[in-house]
Amino acid sequence: MFEFAWPWIFALLPLPWLMRIVLPVADSGEPALKVSFLSDLEGLARRRARANLPAWRQQAPFILLWLLLLIAAARPQWLGEPLPIAASGRDLLVAVDVSGSMDFPDMQWQDEDVSRLSLVKHLLGDFLEGRDGDRVGLILFGSQAYLQAPLTFDRRTVRIWLDEARIGIAGKNTAIGDAIGLALKRLRQRPAQSRVLILVTDGANNGGEIDPLTAARLAAEEGVKIYPIGIGADPEQNGPLAFLAGNPTMDLDEPALKAIAEATGGRYFRARDGQELLEIKKTLDQLEPVTQQPTQARPAQALYSWPLAAALLMSLLLVVRERWPDNLLQRLFTRSNFLQQHPDWRQRLKRLRLRRRR
Repeated sequence: MFEFAWPWIFALLPLPWLMRIVLPVADSGEPALKVSFLSDLEGLARRRARANLPAWRQQAPFILLWLLLLIAAARPQWLGEPLPIAASGRDLLVAVDVSGSMDFPDMQWQDEDVSRLSLVKHLLGDFLEGRDGDRVGLILFGSQAYLQAPLTFDRRTVRIWLDEARIGIAGKNTAIGDAIGLALKRLRQRPAQSRVLILVTDGANNGGEIDPLTAARLAAEEGVKIYPIGIGADPEQNGPLAFLAGNPTMDLDEPALKAIAEATGGRYFRARDGQELLEIKKTLDQLEPVTQQPTQARPAQALYSWPLAAALLMSLLLVVRERWPDNLLQRLFTRSNFLQQHPDWRQRLKRLRLRRRR
């Protein structure tokens, strides 16, 4: 179906004529050309001569140009058939710890040692991209929390931004409370019973300005469920040297993460390797969607470029006609002087003038 997005633009149609009435007439300052034998030409043509073209012929190109500009400004578009949009109504934020400890390579995936953040990017990236119908967003936190991707249906872009996350980009510490507070700020304006935060960290809260448990209680009041995921292999899995090397898993504050999950009605998960994180992803995929009224959208194809291109072409032709009157197009599409096409009429005019003089 064809329609104009902004049809009120056509209210500007009489604007040039109103300006012509209000503004004074411009004086070109050029004298008029007087022809002494104009009456003779009128007699031969059997019609009276006019000094100018008719008004409608003079204004026709400019009227058409103005109409084309108005049509383009009104944004013509072609609307397709209504298409259903899959929408579960769930708003899901993922907060990922990007502090320095997330670079520790103690995770196993496909018989290879990978860092904690690399495994999170791989598995949670698949999780986000597969949440068909959910609005998903991304928070990165370290010493401070930053909203990397707002809630959106564009899950592919959110995954790309997760893949581009780098260690230490938000600082070296771990501000779990600030991450929860930022998520709460973004989720509190969304419908109730559809707000979920997945919190991925490998340490304890040692930065920021908000206590995690206080932030969790505020989230519970707003109906935000938090699913914390503690990531990192147990120290004993890496042998006795893990204690000497300073395995960061020893800093993981599991009691605090469990308290956060319990306060908000969520569930705490522990990921010691890639297989456990994969099972967590499958469990999270089973979250019950919130039933909402189905929505529809109609794809719109913008058509304003066609009248705009036509207006530009007509403007160029008018400029060429004004600046270079004797151009090739003018010679092709306009007739030459009648006397130049018929030289015998020139002789007849001379004889006619001679007879009148006698």
